[in-house]
Amino acid sequence: MSDLEEPPRVLESGVGMKRALARWNQQLQRIHSPILRYSLSVACVALALGLALALQHYQFRDVELPVLCLAIAIVTWHAGIGPSVLAILLSTMSFNYFFIEPIHSFAVSTKDLPYFITFLAWGALVAWFSTVSRRIEAGLRLARDRLQTEVEHRAQREDEIRRLNRELAKRATDLEATNKDLESFAYSVSHDLRAPLRHLVGYSELLQKEASSSLDDKSRRYMQTILQSAKRMGNLIDDLLAFSRVGRAETQNSLVSLEQLVKEVVAELREETNGREIAWKVGALPACYGDRSMLKLVLANLVSNAVKFTRMRARAEIEIGCVDGKNNHEAEMFVRDNGAGFDMQYVDKLFGVFQRLHLAEQFEGNGIGLATVQRIIHRHGGKVRAEGAVDQGATFYFSLPNAQDAVERIRHDHTGTHFGR
Repeated sequence: MSDLEEPPRVLESGVGMKRALARWNQQLQRIHSPILRYSLSVACVALALGLALALQHYQFRDVELPVLCLAIAIVTWHAGIGPSVLAILLSTMSFNYFFIEPIHSFAVSTKDLPYFITFLAWGALVAWFSTVSRRIEAGLRLARDRLQTEVEHRAQREDEIRRLNRELAKRATDLEATNKDLESFAYSVSHDLRAPLRHLVGYSELLQKEASSSLDDKSRRYMQTILQSAKRMGNLIDDLLAFSRVGRAETQNSLVSLEQLVKEVVAELREETNGREIAWKVGALPACYGDRSMLKLVLANLVSNAVKFTRMRARAEIEIGCVDGKNNHEAEMFVRDNGAGFDMQYVDKLFGVFQRLHLAEQFEGNGIGLATVQRIIHRHGGKVRAEGAVDQGATFYFSLPNAQDAVERIRHDHTGTHFGR
């Protein structure tokens, strides 16, 4: 990783050095003191005039115009607009006084007027061109500085992204190891608890059978409470083992018809629903790619919950369907009932292990079903959510990737603590 971090630092130092050199060059090119700027204007025109006179002395003809224009360009480039105007005026006066007939006079004859005007126009053009060039250079320098700043910021952001990616990868690895340890611990503890619990139940039943006649009513009630609690704990351990197996089991993915799964689940619940009036409404359901047995367990838990929590209704209504959405990459199904419902302020606890929102005397269960649903759907790359109101029913939604996208999106469940109804 250190090799990845080195280029941004080298780039940053190189860019910083270039910017320092650019500022230094800019300081050399631009004189900020007004006295120095106007002194440079006078000095350049004086030097240009001396050079033009020397060249004229040695019989060089028509050199005064380019020499004075060069002085104007130098002043404009290094000193700015004000000194360039002064240079044009001084150059014009010098040109008129020393090089236009009558010599050593500021008068301009009609014959030399075009030549004089040409020099004035040429000097102004050179000054304007130098000003525009200076302005363009300043704009380019500003754009370069901005680009260099953006490069520096981007290098810093890339370095920060690499650092965050390393931290994220480390945390993901740690979380995966922790989850595996927790699953192994839960499986081992649950498995090891079954033997002593069987002994407790077995010997309690023997004691109840052998000593029942010698016990009073209170003692027999105590014995019955012990047996019921032990059996309930056995059910909890069985459910916890089943929940752990969901996270440890390998998925056998294939194309699954959810409509067929719903038919099978409803048929299996027929014995439980005998004698009850239940209005079933099953809509069109898509085919999804996933583990058939796990997805059947999802539907079995949700539908059996709907059957259980509508028990107090004279006419239960259970609807199973698919939500029409704009997301082409996944399908969202729902199971809706008109049962006991729940308070939405406790929705975060709904999918918790051993978390229940209703009393055990009202509705049986251990609070593992919805936690199992959430784990299975997460392993298939989907999401679970719920909506409801007290005594107004509940709706449970679960999403699954479409068959064409699911192969790439199915992943293992790496979530930590789960919650359940």
